[in-house]
Amino acid sequence: MNTIYGELVSSFNKNPRHEDFFYDFGERKRMQPIKILFVCLGNICRSPMAEYLMREKIKQAHLQDNIFTASAGTSGWHDGEGMHCGTADILDQHKIASNDFVSRKVRSKDWADFDYLIAMDNENLRDLEKLFGHHPEKLFQITALCPDLGIDHIPDPWFTKNFNQTYELLDACCDALLDKIKQEHRL
Repeated sequence: MNTIYGELVSSFNKNPRHEDFFYDFGERKRMQPIKILFVCLGNICRSPMAEYLMREKIKQAHLQDNIFTASAGTSGWHDGEGMHCGTADILDQHKIASNDFVSRKVRSKDWADFDYLIAMDNENLRDLEKLFGHHPEKLFQITALCPDLGIDHIPDPWFTKNFNQTYELLDACCDALLDKIKQEHRL
């Protein structure tokens, strides 16, 4: 019996992934959800689209207990309003639930409440950095995750009227963000 036990321990110790498995399992069991705040200017077009699109991707990956999404705007111009009808329509076309959304402005407590603050464009990033400082590991522009997009920001469909383009760009960027989070947090 000691021989079998010794061989088992020896084989177990030769594969360091076993140790990682038990450590990760324990960590995940105690882990608080990872919280993502998507931020645009008015919080009625791009950031709610990213919030609900990412939420759907998280659900499909069976990670809804591990990752939470929300959104906010830098301006507060639309506080208390629903999302833009173009955003709701494009989400509906992709069979993504878009109900129960209420726009809000970024708050100072968001820095402590969220693990990631994700800006849609350079101006949103600058506004967030004025509030919270430069912290690229936590606060960054979503397009930084997709350098091959051919564009360095998510265009605002409020101005472009092209909700399909915004959706397609966010779809690619949300895939990259989910991959980043899964890798960083070993999900």
